[in-house]
Amino acid sequence: MDRGPAIRVRDVQKSYKDLHVLRGVDLQVAPGSVFALLGSNGAGKTTLVRIMSTLLRADAGFVEVAGFDVAAASERVRASISLTGQFAAVDGILTGRENLVLVARLRHLRDPEGIADRLLERFGLTEAGSRRAATYSGGMTRRLDIAMSLVGDPPVVFLDEPTTGLDPQGRLEVWDTVRQLAGQGTTVLLTTQYLEEAEQLADRIAILHEGRIIADGTLAELKRLLPPVKVEYVEKQPTLEEVFLAVVGARDEASARPADQITEENR
Repeated sequence: MDRGPAIRVRDVQKSYKDLHVLRGVDLQVAPGSVFALLGSNGAGKTTLVRIMSTLLRADAGFVEVAGFDVAAASERVRASISLTGQFAAVDGILTGRENLVLVARLRHLRDPEGIADRLLERFGLTEAGSRRAATYSGGMTRRLDIAMSLVGDPPVVFLDEPTTGLDPQGRLEVWDTVRQLAGQGTTVLLTTQYLEEAEQLADRIAILHEGRIIADGTLAELKRLLPPVKVEYVEKQPTLEEVFLAVVGARDEASARPADQITEENR
């Protein structure tokens, strides 16, 4: 990878007949960073990822990934990236280790068993490696899916809404995985609908709306687009949990006091 942006997108356009999905998208992603692409359903996030990963051809514009033109050098791009879609590509019949070995063999890499063992350890799946993947939790399955996409150490990783359908614990596991990738120098482009996810993980955030990037910057830069915070004092009503704890706590406290003390207080 050269010293320029890991991903460079300029004036990318894509339409399906009369439906204009991308209307001139521009963005750049720095090497070794986590870049979050936010947008609601239908904003064009997945279409843009498919173009950047060579699965779809743009109608117009220019895309460069890992220093290679996706149109003119698609094979070089595919050798430099991995793509994890919204649904895990894990084979539930195989064990976690067998899934990783299979991918390494398909990539014609040396020592596929050693690669599998190292990735299982890296993602905290060593103990589960001999179990069928169908027995994994949602978070474990996603971690295995991402581990499979890292066979061959691609410098650029696309994660298209990787936490969709996961419970809170599974989502936190995937977040930890993304942080590990960035910490080891991998460039991650993450699409998501979850604002907290982008806030927790991204070095830079872009908002895609109706086929265009309408905001792009760090979290601090985006926050400065809004007026200064206005502090107001409001009355806060207790939650049911607070009521429950207060009532139970008072009852327990009363039960712990001597009977004559309670009688004296009631007079």
